[in-house]
Amino acid sequence: MGRDEVVAEFGRYLRFERDLSPHTVRAYLADVNSLLDCLNGPVEGLDIGVLRKWLADQHGAGKARATLARRAACARTFTAYCHRRGWLPVDPGLLLGSAKAARSLPSVLDQEQAQVVLDAPSTVEPKELRDQALLEMLYATGVRVSELCALDVDDVDRDRHVIRVLGKGRKERSVPFGLPALRALDRWCIHGRPLWVRAGSGPALFLGVRGGRIDTGTVRRVVHARLAQVEGVPDMGPHGLRHTAATHLLEGGADLRSVQELLGHASLNSTQIYTHVSIERLRAAYRQAHPRA
Repeated sequence: MGRDEVVAEFGRYLRFERDLSPHTVRAYLADVNSLLDCLNGPVEGLDIGVLRKWLADQHGAGKARATLARRAACARTFTAYCHRRGWLPVDPGLLLGSAKAARSLPSVLDQEQAQVVLDAPSTVEPKELRDQALLEMLYATGVRVSELCALDVDDVDRDRHVIRVLGKGRKERSVPFGLPALRALDRWCIHGRPLWVRAGSGPALFLGVRGGRIDTGTVRRVVHARLAQVEGVPDMGPHGLRHTAATHLLEGGADLRSVQELLGHASLNSTQIYTHVSIERLRAAYRQAHPRA
């Protein structure tokens, strides 16, 4: 089977059997095409030597450890698929090791900074009402930016103060939010959204200025712009507000399993990094305040 057919079949497998997001599928296929460029021959010639050379070239090009770890994982998925389909006599990915991606501590706002960032401007402009509502929801719920953009009006349960979120792997979860977020959301839905609704708006909760569903790039620009207005706070995007929400939950006494459920993490290991953030902040406070630190 030719290269293009193999890549196309692998793409269909990722989309329809693995049910991966379009963004993840694009990243995997880009990695596979890069690997096959390194092979420079039929897929049947793919072996552990080619895999190691490909990763070594990536390392030599200065790729980060997280990127190398992701590409190694992609290569293992691809070779396992090719072996199952009979295109490879053995699975060379079983012999491929990769260094664990370094996990750096995320930047987060402290609680005072979060309060200043979320101070609502006195305005009835639709854009300001929308921006305030989405900022409040990001911080209140800790949802991913893609999850926020996918919210529909009916996903909000105002009586129970929860939103219904469709996360990674199409797993649905309910996430609570507080009164400030509810008030901001009501102001947007009553005084802002109706002014932007168009025939093609559908049920989207957050809209762009042309009436379509808001996109992740717009949300990122909103977050960066709001943070830039507050002196002394670190620059971060929506994922930084997700980190901040998780950290503040743990600092407030929430248990790790509850935070895992709220964030939609498949593994507790993904949630544990926030305990390190809290510990580092505790150490910093101790060093600053204790006379014999």
